[in-house]
Amino acid sequence: MLTVLVDYDSGNLHSAEKAFQRMAAEVGGGTVLVSDRPEDVARADRIVLPGDGAFPACRRALGAYGGLSEAIEEAVTTRARPFLGICVGMQMMATRGLEYEETAGFGWIGGEVERIAPADPLLKVPHMGWNDLVIDHAHPVLEGIETGDHAYFVHSYHFRVANPAERLAHADYGSEITAIIGRDTMVGTQFHPEKSQATGLRLIANFLRWKP
Repeated sequence: MLTVLVDYDSGNLHSAEKAFQRMAAEVGGGTVLVSDRPEDVARADRIVLPGDGAFPACRRALGAYGGLSEAIEEAVTTRARPFLGICVGMQMMATRGLEYEETAGFGWIGGEVERIAPADPLLKVPHMGWNDLVIDHAHPVLEGIETGDHAYFVHSYHFRVANPAERLAHADYGSEITAIIGRDTMVGTQFHPEKSQATGLRLIANFLRWKP
């Protein structure tokens, strides 16, 4: 079993790599590899796409690695390999992002990535720090995770899904902020599971054990 964390120069992958390796060892999840090679994505049993920064920059950076974006698309949509998007990696699953400029996403889950607009003007953007999860729909990657469990967020834009059934969890920050999305063999988290202590490690372990 091989899990590939896609490296396209969008953030420091050290903490994510360590968290996935730790949980893979605990649950018998096989090998974890950080790679920017399309051929590694093509042979992966599971794919993790992280992302830090602005949506357009991350989308362009991913496309700049020859064949990498295409390898992810083929593995996920044609061969149904389990996929986890983290932060901007999750946002790229959307139809489009509206950060700075309109940017096309993968289009796997309908919706737009738009700026957070809290009703309370005292709430600052970016949404940064710990927040409670509110579970909207049960899913295997959420086994053992309950409403009220904490996750660590750092973002100014969030994913407004077109189909409410594909929003698995949200957080409240002056309005409802999408926290977890999913359909078929795809899931995504707006928060950073590798920085979310027990909740994040549980989700990573569930993803490594998940057999859609």
